[in-house]
Amino acid sequence: MVFFIGLTTWAPIPVAQGAECDPNYSDACVPIASDVDCAGGSGNGPAYVQGPVTVVGTDIYDLDRDGNGTGCES
Repeated sequence: MVFFIGLTTWAPIPVAQGAECDPNYSDACVPIASDVDCAGGSGNGPAYVQGPVTVVGTDIYDLDRDGNGTGCES
């Protein structure tokens, strides 16, 4: 998505996926941990991710509760 404001243009910088991010998710760095929950939800961690995140593999942390391919939507 590219936005135009006056004569200046800018584009959001994609979140980099690194060695510490679970490859089963994109659009946010889901940490590799024993359990990951959605930030602001009722989960007990020990790790949290601010969503939304797209599930691109196996949803090992059950972040996509409704099965629509996007986790931590609310």
